[in-house]
Amino acid sequence: MMFKTVTAEEALKVVKSNDRIYIQAAAAAPQALIKALSARHEELRNVEICHLHTEGEAPYANPEMKDSFHVNSFFIGKNVRHTLKAGNGSYTPVFLSELPRLFQQRILELDVVLIHVSVPDRHGYCSLGVSVEATLAAIDNAKIVIAQVNPQMPRTHGAGIIHHTEIDYFVESNEKLPSHEMAEPSEIESKIGNYVAGLIEDRSTLQMGIGSIPNAVLTRLTNHKDLGLHTEMFSDGVIDLILNDVINGNYKKINRGRALSAFLMGSKRLYDYVDDNPFVEMRASNYTNNVGYIKQNPKMIAINSAIEVDVTGQVCADSIGSSMYSGVGGQMDFIRGASLSEGGKAIIALPSVTKKGISRIVPTLKPGAGVVTTRAHVHYVVTEYGVANLYGKTIKNRVKALVEIAHPDHRESIEKAYFEML
Repeated sequence: MMFKTVTAEEALKVVKSNDRIYIQAAAAAPQALIKALSARHEELRNVEICHLHTEGEAPYANPEMKDSFHVNSFFIGKNVRHTLKAGNGSYTPVFLSELPRLFQQRILELDVVLIHVSVPDRHGYCSLGVSVEATLAAIDNAKIVIAQVNPQMPRTHGAGIIHHTEIDYFVESNEKLPSHEMAEPSEIESKIGNYVAGLIEDRSTLQMGIGSIPNAVLTRLTNHKDLGLHTEMFSDGVIDLILNDVINGNYKKINRGRALSAFLMGSKRLYDYVDDNPFVEMRASNYTNNVGYIKQNPKMIAINSAIEVDVTGQVCADSIGSSMYSGVGGQMDFIRGASLSEGGKAIIALPSVTKKGISRIVPTLKPGAGVVTTRAHVHYVVTEYGVANLYGKTIKNRVKALVEIAHPDHRESIEKAYFEML
């Protein structure tokens, strides 16, 4: 399939001052296009750059370019977190399930979208590869679509397939995708993994993110049977479970017999595994994170984390006090979906203390902290000290249950501080 290519510098000339741009998320962030855009900073003013978490460099987030670019994060990644304090960045709270709607309904009008795709096949179709999330909605509603075409981008199955005629500019590249290697879980994370795995029954469907706690859970599921995967993202930890028929999706109701995700990030092994693999189905986040779909899976298990949890069950997962740290993401989408699922379980898993020894089970959230999951939504909270089942419990019983899974050094002070506030 022949298609005309241009250099990244030529393609990015179409960006004008005051434009709004969306960049494809996570490991699919197109680095060649990002660098070419950033190189034009002296010519551009007031360009808004929107995205979820992206891997790799984000030179446009340099405060020295603040007159040229303003970063609008829908989920705040490490590479742009500094922009919020520096003044060249903002955060827009939005459920991941609703992000495509911001573009579809022109609440945020897009001028340009930067994407990263596989080489077109013989029929002229490219794959969005490892990240679909809100990119399809961005493509449909942006005035100009610029694609970085990369033979190293896996060709994934599902909804992330676009015809070359939907792309205005092709820029060739041949670069490795950012990799995320799995770290060995710590002793604390392993204990949490054991407790969470104990809540998972055969024929359950899993949602979990990336990180040591999800990996610790996955390593303890090797003797489970007939699990499913319906998640917003996954990493290497699921591969061996799929290969050993632990995860097969046979008892899911949505996309039965398939592993469903909106984006993924991991090692080269993961990218090679999903390449042209019909078992892995990539969909937009308004599908994967749709509560109406999630709840149809029986025994839906949602495993999410938090920054801190107060003793009534309020879950802060996006900020440290009033300082924004990450985002709402898909936590509430899956907490709600799992809660409404027949036999489902919504789980918040976190270490009892920070690396500095500060308790993450607290009498009250820090001033300005955001409540991502309300006390009415939370079911299970898990630390290395056990499982607190809060569903249907009074406030007084919740306090008791959460104090019992706090770190022993903090239990008495947490309980005392809470009751002194009453």
